[in-house]
Parts: sequence; C-alpha cells; structure tokens
Amino acid sequence: MFHFSSLLLTLATATALAAEPLDPLRGAWHNDDSTVAIHIDQCGTGLCGKVISASAQAVADARSGGTEHLIGTTLFKGYHRDGPNYWSGTVFVPDLGHSFSSHIVMIDHDHARIAGCLLGRFLCQSEIWQRQ
Repeated sequence: MFHFSSLLLTLATATALAAEPLDPLRGAWHNDDSTVAIHIDQCGTGLCGKVISASAQAVADARSGGTEHLIGTTLFKGYHRDGPNYWSGTVFVPDLGHSFSSHIVMIDHDHARIAGCLLGRFLCQSEIWQRQ
C-alpha cells in the first residue's frame, strides 16, 4: 500500500536535488590554443577534469613526458571551492609528468584562469581556459 508520507518524502528529496546548483566549473573546457579539451565533473567530494580530446602535438608532448595515453588522463584532481569563483586542487602536467598545486579563478561564465604552482600559491604559471 502506498502512503502519502512516502510521496511527500520523495517530492521533498527531488525538490532539494533540483534546487542544488551545479558547480559553474562543470562542463567541457579547452586550453588557450585549443590543443587540449577536458570535461570537468564531480569526482567523489571534489571536481576533476579528464582529457576528452587533444591535438597530435599535445599527444606527442605528453608521450615525451611519460604519459602514454593522453585521452582519458585526469589532469585536474580534487578541486574544492575556496571562495567565490575560486577553487584549489592539483593539476597534472602530462608533458612534464608531474602534478602541481593549483587554483582556478572564474573570470566569467566562459573563461577561467588555471594556475599550477611550485610553492602553494607562489611561483605559479597560469593559462586562460575557455568553455566549449
């Protein structure tokens, strides 16, 4: 037998899930010269970004850095929001074969500055990525 309280609980849960906004970083992005594209999505408690396409040169550069298969490689790991339009995590640079401390700043809905840093938030190199 179906109970009215079950219906209310189901509707309340669905409404709460629908009201929860998606993280603005989620979606497909490409680097400034469009040689690599990633898809950012929820991974566990944080955000991650996996390579969905890459130019032949990017694939070759990754191979020379020790990353045999660039497509499908997770470049962004464990990003968590640290403030309005600001996330921290780790970025893997395939042509160097190393991971670095990283932060992302949303410039606007379609542009984000992604930085990889040697020392926390110091000695950083950044690049502007664009939503696809």
